[in-house]
Amino acid sequence: MTIFSSALNPQQHERAIEALKNEKFDLLVIGGGVNGAGIALDAASRGLTVALIEAHDLASGTSSRSSKLIHGGLRYLEQYDFKLVREALHERELMVKTLAPHLVKPVSFLYPLHEKVKDRTYIGAGLALYDALRGFKRALPNHKHMSQKTISEVAPSLRLDIVTGGIKYFDAQVDDARHTMMIARTAARHGAQIATRTSALSLLREGKRVIGAKVRLEESGDIIDVHAGVTVMAAGVWTDPLYDAMELKPGYRVRMSKGVHIVLPKEAIKAETGIILKTSVSVLFIIPWNNQWMVGTTDTDYTGDRNEPLSTAEDVQYIIDQANRVLDPKIRREDVIGVFAGLRPLVSTAPDAPTTKLSREHVVDHPAQGFVSIAGGKYTTYRVMSEDAVNAAVPDLRRLVPDSCTETLPLVGADGYSVLLNQLPLLSSKFNLSQDMLTHLINRYGSLMEDLLEMIRADRTLAEPISPESDVLKVEILYAVTHEGARSVSDVLTRRTRLSFELKDRGLSIARRVAELIAPTLRWSEENINASISEYEKIVDREIAELEANLKVAINS
Repeated sequence: MTIFSSALNPQQHERAIEALKNEKFDLLVIGGGVNGAGIALDAASRGLTVALIEAHDLASGTSSRSSKLIHGGLRYLEQYDFKLVREALHERELMVKTLAPHLVKPVSFLYPLHEKVKDRTYIGAGLALYDALRGFKRALPNHKHMSQKTISEVAPSLRLDIVTGGIKYFDAQVDDARHTMMIARTAARHGAQIATRTSALSLLREGKRVIGAKVRLEESGDIIDVHAGVTVMAAGVWTDPLYDAMELKPGYRVRMSKGVHIVLPKEAIKAETGIILKTSVSVLFIIPWNNQWMVGTTDTDYTGDRNEPLSTAEDVQYIIDQANRVLDPKIRREDVIGVFAGLRPLVSTAPDAPTTKLSREHVVDHPAQGFVSIAGGKYTTYRVMSEDAVNAAVPDLRRLVPDSCTETLPLVGADGYSVLLNQLPLLSSKFNLSQDMLTHLINRYGSLMEDLLEMIRADRTLAEPISPESDVLKVEILYAVTHEGARSVSDVLTRRTRLSFELKDRGLSIARRVAELIAPTLRWSEENINASISEYEKIVDREIAELEANLKVAINS
């Protein structure tokens, strides 16, 4: 029997707003990134009443702009941070095998070697340790040494005049925005109230104790009081300004580190695997992504606008230069079809330390009764961070609360995923859909694919691609608002799908088609449709202007 639904739709949003106005919660979670969603899930699965508020859309900040890798962090071995690597590798194995096999997929990387004996011994030992730290139950293959001849076949774009061989190893890949949204849906499935477009303005107090927050409903402009036993802030790079607004003294400060990626067409690099390169300050990943490559990232201090982190010509040139050290033919500036930047919220007690040297460990802060915050960490370890935050919060509830159970709690869509994989030929015949289309759906929705198949059964036109250049179907656009919490064209094109950077025109040509498809569910007027399209067009125009400016500066320099 299903007591709660995982569907995030307009009706659910209205119920969540009413609950914020009228109920008192055990936990109020501020922030709809991966950590906020993870905290909501951890708390709800322990039997606590939970509300999550997010000023914009789920994963609208850092959690949609990562390298989209679930990994242990090879470079942290050089910093002797074995605890973090072991923890991250354990979480990677859990996600691939149990928690989210429909979303988190193995991806191989090639580590090019330059000096036959020295590199093969040193790097090989590091990767052997990397394999060993994940324990005995392994979902991914061990690393494998490769000869120069094999490298020439597997990655023809690597320069054989300087690459003497390589080592192939495995990590995992995820669409971070969709994964975060699925965590939030799983929290809703266990009773959490999820409310986007709701901003925390200040804290409510009873003496020295925090008893909730004053919240603005962004779509109506109304301001309401939300009461909770404990308020938990997982606001990422917005932590410092929120601390200031809430008039609390934090136990740490958050340094913003900018990570930039460029997007290239598949034909720009000839390789059957991803590639990882060591740079003078960090590492660079060349990551396969559908019919494209993502190359990054940078790791530099950032002090600009948190809402719109922008890349610079220097960022783009750095990535191109580092990749071109080993590529032939070289990446050309005009090959770049997209650029995106994200901000890492790193915990800092040393204001002058380079961001590359700052720990990726997380910190839980408890500066007042009824208030907890968390910052730092890695996307991969979100579940551990969430558990730690809830553990810090529950003593303030002054009652016994069960331990976390998320280590064995699959996300929605994971249950029955492997069975459906086996049934693809049967489903293809039953629904008269190609196995390629079904494979695409199951690897984005898992067993929730059944929802989409029923929608297609009711309307066959929904099985058509939304664009001739993409595998994304019309049903996925509609499902984004009927089940996944999308409330705008931007939400759909930027985070529920990745058409904003997978299509050459950033999805501008289909923006109206998308708006008209989702309008009935969102009860939009023609004015609402035009406003959402205009909002998206402005976002894309800024991104295109940024890209053109970067390339122009780089070409002229």
